[in-house]
Amino acid sequence: MTRSDQLAYLKNSGSGEVEKKDIKFRSESRVIREASSMILDYLKPFGLDESGAFEIKLCVEEAVRNAIVHGNKSDPARQVKLGYWIEDGVVNIEIEDEGSGFKPELVKDPTKDENLTRNSGRGVYLIKKLMDKVEYIGPGNKVRMTKRIK
Repeated sequence: MTRSDQLAYLKNSGSGEVEKKDIKFRSESRVIREASSMILDYLKPFGLDESGAFEIKLCVEEAVRNAIVHGNKSDPARQVKLGYWIEDGVVNIEIEDEGSGFKPELVKDPTKDENLTRNSGRGVYLIKKLMDKVEYIGPGNKVRMTKRIK
């Protein structure tokens, strides 16, 4: 199945079922918004409020961008895996790249004065603040984010 076939399948299968959705796509920036749109389409039947939808969209786009740019070094030969499902009123989202990973505890806090002008760390910070739970798995090349649906 090609990437566009996979995207079309996922876009058309958000019927309210709660089985896990999985997709792989090439490390290309044009898929960042497609990934968040697929998840938001999937969540429509579950009554996600506007604020929650915005927070999930932002976090997914940041995590996918990090996977593409930092994890896969923007190499279109590498893939990003995206998985999402709902369980017990919680949306679970996993994003995994083919990179060597990173140590999230070493990412500097972008809100501290000495880091305000740095060009990194904001996405990881926003994800931690907006999602209910964030876990980095393995060597740090997979993130699992969860958020209770209101």
